[in-house]
Amino acid sequence: MLCINNLYTDVYFNLAAEEYLLNHFTEDVFMLWQNEPSVVIGRHQRVQSEVNLAFVGEKQIKVARRHSGGGTVYHDLGNLNLTFIESSNNPDFSKFTRQMLEILSLIGIHAEADERHGLILNGFKISGSAQYIRREKVMFHATLLYSANLENLRFALEPLPVVLEDSLVNTRFNYVKSVKSVVTNISEHLPEPLSLNEFRNIIFKHYIEKCLYNSMYTLNKDDLEAITLLKNSKYATSNWNFSA
Repeated sequence: MLCINNLYTDVYFNLAAEEYLLNHFTEDVFMLWQNEPSVVIGRHQRVQSEVNLAFVGEKQIKVARRHSGGGTVYHDLGNLNLTFIESSNNPDFSKFTRQMLEILSLIGIHAEADERHGLILNGFKISGSAQYIRREKVMFHATLLYSANLENLRFALEPLPVVLEDSLVNTRFNYVKSVKSVVTNISEHLPEPLSLNEFRNIIFKHYIEKCLYNSMYTLNKDDLEAITLLKNSKYATSNWNFSA
């Protein structure tokens, strides 16, 4: 498995990177990444029904749509994102949550998985996930709330009442609605203080050392050019992010 410690923090670039890796790499991939403040909605969701657009506009929080389904999540630099891509005819998504639970136990956090492959700690959600299947390739990506701005999260994901206008008559209304959960930051439950960068290093080291055949991979010039092209033509466009 190739392990990518992705230091780019532009949400549009990172979502494009996921699709690029899924479509062009034959090896299994693990990627660890963070985003600057952003709201990421699922493939089959409607922005106006999930996001407080006035608030995110005021706070300059980006709005992005990912390639997978599921609900809307808030990202900032206090949130870690883990992406797993592998070839499989019979995907077992629960194995990824088990791996994340194993990592959390290394820092004294004993959480549990829910039926949607989210992670729960003392009744509070600390991780959400989504999945995508393309032919014989699967992608599982998940968040880990470590020291995120939970006030911004709460306001950003509380949409204003939607007024249905005549212009929306032809809009698709069978969109996926997010399941609301009460959340907490992992850092608030640690037995001993640990910085986010220290935790990030623990996660990456865990996957590098997990298997003899795992190795570190750095996105090269060709990768970066292809990802940037996909970002500019799709993920950073209003048509993709606001069309549903």
